[in-house]
Amino acid sequence: MTTIANLAARLESLIGAHRVVAAEPELLEYAIDGVVPSAIVRPNSAPEVVEVVRFAIAEKLAVIPSGSRSKLGLGMPPARYDIAMDMTGLHEIAHYDAGDLTLSVDAGMPLRQLANVLAEKRQFLPLSVPCYETTTVGGTLASAIDSTLRNQYGTTRDFLIGAEFVDGKGALCKSGGRVVKNVTGYDLHKLLVSSLGTLAVITRLNFRTFTLPHAYGGHLACFSSLDGASAYRLAIENSGLPLANLETLSPEAFALAAGVLRETHPEFSIPLEPANWCVYASYEGNEAVVPRISRDLQTFSAEAAAVSSQLLDATSEGHLRGVLREAFDWLRWASPSVALFRIVLPQIKTTNLAELLLAAQEPSLRSALLVRAAGIIYLTLLAENEDTSALRSLESAAARLFLFAPQNRGHATLLHAPQKLKSRLSIWGPKPPDLTMMQRVKDSFDPQHIFAPGRFVGGI
Repeated sequence: MTTIANLAARLESLIGAHRVVAAEPELLEYAIDGVVPSAIVRPNSAPEVVEVVRFAIAEKLAVIPSGSRSKLGLGMPPARYDIAMDMTGLHEIAHYDAGDLTLSVDAGMPLRQLANVLAEKRQFLPLSVPCYETTTVGGTLASAIDSTLRNQYGTTRDFLIGAEFVDGKGALCKSGGRVVKNVTGYDLHKLLVSSLGTLAVITRLNFRTFTLPHAYGGHLACFSSLDGASAYRLAIENSGLPLANLETLSPEAFALAAGVLRETHPEFSIPLEPANWCVYASYEGNEAVVPRISRDLQTFSAEAAAVSSQLLDATSEGHLRGVLREAFDWLRWASPSVALFRIVLPQIKTTNLAELLLAAQEPSLRSALLVRAAGIIYLTLLAENEDTSALRSLESAAARLFLFAPQNRGHATLLHAPQKLKSRLSIWGPKPPDLTMMQRVKDSFDPQHIFAPGRFVGGI
């Protein structure tokens, strides 16, 4: 039986001493909600991942894979955490056929580095996700954090065509293929999306790539009320304009975004009016489409009596697009104590948003609302301190929000919260009706429950 004292030595015998770490300062960097691993391993190949997983199975040790660790806070605290498996050593492009629009890339490849390679062929992956400069391909898929390009290009599931991974039996598995038309077998690889490392260790991913647009555009319209902003947004959605992204920001959310813009891009030239509700639209395509969309948005905003309406130049549009892409990151650090909810509704109406804000009301809390495309809402509750009173207020509001979502045929997830709040409630809300099916999937992929135990819905 392996003990904490000899764990590092046993792992070193598998993959080499220079790729195993057991020093406390580095272990703390891999902690999840205060739970610290006993060792860090940094494999350089899929066969090495297999060796470590088989060792963990034999010794009944819990393994949690990670990349840049930018989103390790998603999910519940792990029930056990023995080995942190750092996947950044697997960072090669295994196959890239620009003519066929297909790509096979290791899970530890940073998104920014991959984007630079694809841009040389005027192609890209529509993964406009937070922590973009550091996050890895595998971490992006396992977290399923929202891409701001979802409205036009869909989610990761839509262009993921295959994967390689090590399952909980220690086998190196393949699902899907490297060609877009591959329809053989089951799409098991799509189960890895949003799994938070609870099903397998992802080693390689296959994608369909996209051609980079020739032109980009952006428009910002501000309104004195939620009703005005919602009416304008509804007019845009009903028009069928091909938008890459569409976001509505409450006055508090826009004030936070404006603060980030001023800090990161002091040269930003567009007047910022944080007292208003603002609607941002971004769009892309060829040189004929972008100007037409710009004209239509100007017309819609004038008809909706916008307080201000501004077409964004290329520089300003790029800055605002980038800041909103990073919203998850700056929202979770916007106050000493933050609860950041992701709420998905089949349809978003003005009445839904008003009810949502009412459910979030607590005397000691501020709230910031960001409404994305595809029925996605980010609601952030901000407390000015971390005392017991603030914790009670956050817990009380959370309870109402977890009720609000299913009452409106949706669901809510707590993306970020203080550790003390996570210890008092499940970030996933009430147990879903399909929990038994989820547990069966977990048992099939990971029969010994060695992968990230306790982090997913229902303690999976």
